[in-house]
Amino acid sequence: MNLKSLAKDTAIYGLSSIVGRFLNYLLVPLYTHYMPKASGDYGISTNIYAYTALILVLLTFGMETSLFRFANDEREKPDTVFSTAMGVVGSLTVVFLALLFGFIGPISGALGYAANPEYLLMMGVVVALDAVQAIPFSFLRFQKRAVRFASLKLLFIVLNIGLNLLYFVVLGKTSVFYVFFINLLCTGFITFFFLPDLFRIRWHFDARLLRRMLAYSWPILVLGIAGILNQVADKILFPLVYPDEADANVQLGIYGSCVKIAMIMAMITQAFRYAYEPIVFAKSKDADKTEYYAAAMKFFIIFTLLAFLCVVGWMPVLQHIIGAGYREGLGVVPIVMAAEIMMGIYFNLSFWYKLIDKTIYGAWFSLAGCSVLIAVNIIFIPIYGYWACAWAGVAGYGTSMLISYFVGQRKNPIPYPLKSIGIYVLVAALFLGVMLCLPSDWPSWVRLGINTLLIAAFVGHIIYHDLPLRSLPVVGKFFRR
Repeated sequence: MNLKSLAKDTAIYGLSSIVGRFLNYLLVPLYTHYMPKASGDYGISTNIYAYTALILVLLTFGMETSLFRFANDEREKPDTVFSTAMGVVGSLTVVFLALLFGFIGPISGALGYAANPEYLLMMGVVVALDAVQAIPFSFLRFQKRAVRFASLKLLFIVLNIGLNLLYFVVLGKTSVFYVFFINLLCTGFITFFFLPDLFRIRWHFDARLLRRMLAYSWPILVLGIAGILNQVADKILFPLVYPDEADANVQLGIYGSCVKIAMIMAMITQAFRYAYEPIVFAKSKDADKTEYYAAAMKFFIIFTLLAFLCVVGWMPVLQHIIGAGYREGLGVVPIVMAAEIMMGIYFNLSFWYKLIDKTIYGAWFSLAGCSVLIAVNIIFIPIYGYWACAWAGVAGYGTSMLISYFVGQRKNPIPYPLKSIGIYVLVAALFLGVMLCLPSDWPSWVRLGINTLLIAAFVGHIIYHDLPLRSLPVVGKFFRR
């Protein structure tokens, strides 16, 4: 099993994801300082970005995964697969923009932005460009061009942060309008870097391939819609069901800013996905594939639990990422991170039906989880506010994860090391309990010291049982005797 290759690619993709998200964290204190909580602007940003995430899934139509599936098929030419996927996404994007610009009045009124339709127009163009970029970015992953992929992602992030600092700090802007305007500028700029790649492709239309790709991708689309709703439904529903309409965007801003701290888990999952997805399809014919998948799952859980403990343990420091006025919602961070771990496990479990072309299973699993999440949000947001949003994620992801595991073990069993994984979960839960029970009136340095010792103990458990220092690249040679 070549887990080193997976680790290497995950590290490169993680550069664009984890480092990039970390740099974007600089924008959270920026926004929460320059956009006062009472204005509700940060809540507006959270709400509109939730809509764009959902629309992006609709426009890409599952073609990213379909590209990997058919580009690895020896019967198909990768360039033809790419051009077919681009044709589908491009057509949907043109229709979307025509509808948005043609009916912007009714759309902005229905979503509560009648006074600011320009917000929706700007973000509509942004999501259209993101959809068009998604296929070339996926093709870079298929070609194992991880460095170019990471470079373009980081270029966008650096440009975005630079312009935000210019507008908010230097020019003193305070409106959410500039958040959307800067995003539009940066996304448009990155699009031009794909033109040379598009010109090098041998474009070809294959009606037979198109039918096969659409048959494969539509269940992935349903899966993707349900999956993204699991992530953003709370932010879409919150202003609609929260009883105090005037306060809804303020409360959503508190929740949205605190969730940013929890997104370290989403970064790890995304980096792992970028590296793991192409490898899974390429390795599907190998004799040791099930052992590889089982080992990958175990190490994914181990390191997400480590990240979980690091974030919770260092919360006295990380809380300064967001403005003081927004910190009242920090209690939701461990809950949201637990939900993100479940989502990552569900993603790892999803490959059994993708590999046997039974993606319809994923659609049903995700719909089940999404239904639970939406129900919890609608029922409990009016009572518990954004706390209901956090627990709804656990309920929704947990439902999808459990159903996928039990059905998957019947249809395509994989020998996951449940006992070993369970021990790691119990140890992490024990350490978490200690961290949360430390008296809040103790000095921060004392709590940080104890939490750091607990994190170090967890790392020691990993090294002793599953990752001896002599097996590590570069530094491992110093521990070999």
